[in-house]
Amino acid sequence: MTTISTTTSLPKSGGGSSASQGNSLAAQITRITQQITKLTQQLKDIASGSGSTEQKQKQQELIQTQIKMLQAQLAQLQRQQVEEAQKKQDAANANAPSSGRQIDVYV
Repeated sequence: MTTISTTTSLPKSGGGSSASQGNSLAAQITRITQQITKLTQQLKDIASGSGSTEQKQKQQELIQTQIKMLQAQLAQLQRQQVEEAQKKQDAANANAPSSGRQIDVYV
């Protein structure tokens, strides 16, 4: 029988500068993507492994559940990444002069 053990950890949320959060989000996205890739490969390997059909099916269901959880985490992190990028863009736009907001004063 093939035993497959995996661990997943929830992304840590906390304070810090937006730059460190941005890097942290990218690192978490990379890590979760790698975990999904690894679990997908394990899912493929189950078919050729030893064990009863019932055992293989249970293992496949477990791995599929883990993949779904990781995909949900990945989607959340990607949304956060988009929000951070939007905040940076908004801040840049707020600091840049806009021709629509300039007033010509003639003396």
